[in-house]
Amino acid sequence: MAEINKTYPVQVMGMPTWDGIREFDKKEFRDLDIFYTTPFNPIRTDIASEQINQYFKDKLYARPSDMVFRGFESMYRFGKLLKELGPNISSGIGEKKYKVFTDFDIQPVLLDKQKQQLDYFENKKLYFIKKVNGAVSTVF
Repeated sequence: MAEINKTYPVQVMGMPTWDGIREFDKKEFRDLDIFYTTPFNPIRTDIASEQINQYFKDKLYARPSDMVFRGFESMYRFGKLLKELGPNISSGIGEKKYKVFTDFDIQPVLLDKQKQQLDYFENKKLYFIKKVNGAVSTVF
């Protein structure tokens, strides 16, 4: 695709796992638009993100991975909901409170719509990410 992009404009759409492919930062992929989705907001400019980054820099001499932010956000949000709602957490799991970084839109998925039988919950909010020349930006 990178070769063809030199002659014809190409945009590549991939899977969420593509965020970890470091080969896309190489010079042969220069100017190739690569899109993929993620359920988590990758933009980390808020105060909490800066504090996590500073902690890792000062104490661990490293940069936190995306999984650090995902884990922190998930544990904080769902831990607070669990503490507040206890065994009735499923009744409020779609609430918009306790947002850290990401706008979740958690909706029930029904197996049998006639019987209204709940199968599982799913986050319907996805972020579309564009990666060009190693720079990552949120499209919508």
